[in-house]
Amino acid sequence: MPSGSTSVTPSYGRLRRRLLVTVVALVVVAALVVAGLLFLRGDDVTPDAADGPGAVLPDVGAPAPVLAALPDDAPAPDPDALGTLLTPLLAAPALGGGVSAEVVDVAGGRTLFALGADDPVTPASTAKLLTAAAALTAIDPEDTLETRVVAGAGPGEVVLVGGGDPTLSTTAPSLTYPGAPTVADLAAQVRAALPAGAAVTRVVVDNSLFEGPLTAEGWGPEDAPSTYAAPVTATAVDGARLRPGEDPRSGAPGTDAGRALAAALSVPGATVELGAAPEGAETLGSVRSAPVARLVEQALSQSDNLLAESLSRHVALASDLPATFDGAAQAVTGALEEAGLDVSDVELYDGSGLSRLDLVTPAVLTELLGGAADGSLAGASAVLSGLAVAGYDGTLADRGDPAAPPGTVRAKTGTLLGVHGLAGTVVTADGRLLAYALVANGTSGGGGPEEAALDAVASAMAACGCS
Repeated sequence: MPSGSTSVTPSYGRLRRRLLVTVVALVVVAALVVAGLLFLRGDDVTPDAADGPGAVLPDVGAPAPVLAALPDDAPAPDPDALGTLLTPLLAAPALGGGVSAEVVDVAGGRTLFALGADDPVTPASTAKLLTAAAALTAIDPEDTLETRVVAGAGPGEVVLVGGGDPTLSTTAPSLTYPGAPTVADLAAQVRAALPAGAAVTRVVVDNSLFEGPLTAEGWGPEDAPSTYAAPVTATAVDGARLRPGEDPRSGAPGTDAGRALAAALSVPGATVELGAAPEGAETLGSVRSAPVARLVEQALSQSDNLLAESLSRHVALASDLPATFDGAAQAVTGALEEAGLDVSDVELYDGSGLSRLDLVTPAVLTELLGGAADGSLAGASAVLSGLAVAGYDGTLADRGDPAAPPGTVRAKTGTLLGVHGLAGTVVTADGRLLAYALVANGTSGGGGPEEAALDAVASAMAACGCS
């Protein structure tokens, strides 16, 4: 099963248990302190404090950071010790003997472990890391994507002009994309802009921002529509989901968006069809997405295929290339090369990693992650904040070692039939930040054993001092 873009909510179970123990302990301590004070004061306690001096709040000073910085003097793992630890784990039968891997010390830039790191492999959804970094370097991370409604060619006609934002939501707020614009807002603007009494009888959907085939070379016929992908169009609502917050996707995202607008305009029976907006048409309403940086985080954490494909098309547009699969692939690799990454062995056919023809090396994944972490890949910090946190959220919500400290393992997952990947960052027991990429091609299990084997590698690195 390919990596889907299911709506994943944080898994709070492990954190709740830890917090409950802490809260109970604090309550007990507070009760003992109060009891002790009352005992010492005895009968002198008086309930009326009106005659006492005015209360003065103590000076508590500046708050300390919630997340402590990693120690500057944390030792890097010894390569030999790390190799001794990881080699047998990567030889797990579930991984099929076709594992490629690299582990890099972020602060020192040194490769600590490599196994076929320069060999091109099918990356599955770890390829979204390339799309994410390209979007953050080719587009201003604070930019937003605009969806408009303009006046149509005749009376009663309005045109929904897709801006390549699949997060446009039919619910308020969105059930999947925090900060997403809503169809209701767009419809309210349209109603206010139309003359009093004007009736909308036709909604035209303009998908012309994106061009070319709706699915990529290397996608299977079962991939779109499915529970994890949809045809790539410039107009969609709810990530092309048939129902908000659920998995099944539509085979006609554009017309679905048009019907959603018609319903929001209280004309569900209006004709909905694909077409083009008249040149120079009056704008009746517009809404904007969350910033690109936030969209990148959502695409990574949820492994959202349509959102990743849309972002790759915007990289193409920013690079003056056609907003097609081919144009997006060329633009993504071009943006990464311009940013200083070695993409000589990278071959892309889409922006999501759903194509089985995509080829990426573990070395370029760790180079990208290390650059985002140490700042040498300027503007790419949202790549790190978009990584799922093991045992907490995204596609790692129910994975990882429950005994590991929260937040030590973060990663982008990747899954296709016969392909399993994990690429991200890990903080060792000594407090050293590592970037890693693990990709297994040729697996034959049902997914669970392969994921567990990769998780064991990441957990071992988190528990490792190895210095």
